[in-house]
Amino acid sequence: MTTGTLAPTFDLTDTRGSTHALGDRAGAAATVVVFTCNHCPYALAWHERIAAVADDYADRGVEVWCISSNDPERFPGDSPDAMRERVEREGWRMPYLFDETQDVARAYDARTTPHVFVLDRDLRVRYEGAPDADYEDPSQNAAWMRSAVDAVVGGSQPDPAETTPVGCSIKWRA
Repeated sequence: MTTGTLAPTFDLTDTRGSTHALGDRAGAAATVVVFTCNHCPYALAWHERIAAVADDYADRGVEVWCISSNDPERFPGDSPDAMRERVEREGWRMPYLFDETQDVARAYDARTTPHVFVLDRDLRVRYEGAPDADYEDPSQNAAWMRSAVDAVVGGSQPDPAETTPVGCSIKWRA
């Protein structure tokens, strides 16, 4: 998916059984969609930085939604039960949604875990890529993601608008 395009809307269920409809976010300051999973070392390394963005921007009308699209048959550690256990164990404050059909990941052309998409109030993709330049360096603090959210909330175009997502591939069903 390229920046400037309208993000595909979806309705997905989180680990607590609540449905999240992206269309309901229209008009919000910004929405961040992050494709992630439980087992990928890149996703795990960036997790706290992504969660910190969710916390730091919540009072500005920004929500971060995490989505796992991996095939739970091939990767049981990414099953809805494993997702629920992780959310409870780690006390997640952002929703963790399951893309059972993998249709949402396909619609977004998500390639890795993590793969970040920052959407504006019209649900247009304004940034897509990695959270920051180095998954091994926590001091990066999700700089690209934060910069994109700041720009979108401020009504401007993020710079950069695209970076190369880095991580494990989405585990597609055969």
